[in-house]
Amino acid sequence: MKQGIHPDYHPVVVEDANTGKRFLTRSTATSPRTIEWEDGATYPLLVVDVTADSHPFWTGAHRVLDTQGRVEKFERRYGKRRRAGEV
Repeated sequence: MKQGIHPDYHPVVVEDANTGKRFLTRSTATSPRTIEWEDGATYPLLVVDVTADSHPFWTGAHRVLDTQGRVEKFERRYGKRRRAGEV
């Protein structure tokens, strides 16, 4: 492995913005926000939108995306599509 070309990995705490679950890992990313972890040390806190704790692939949960009636709004604006063979 070449020396001096790899990024500096350091410990960080990652928080899932959806579930609030936190875990300690290593990352090249940093943050001005910090948090005291269970071991008593202070680490940068990274807040992310999706982790394995909230991603539908890992949780098995499927979310309904059409919460604001987007399909109905589209159908009112452009009409319903006809299937092959319909008059």
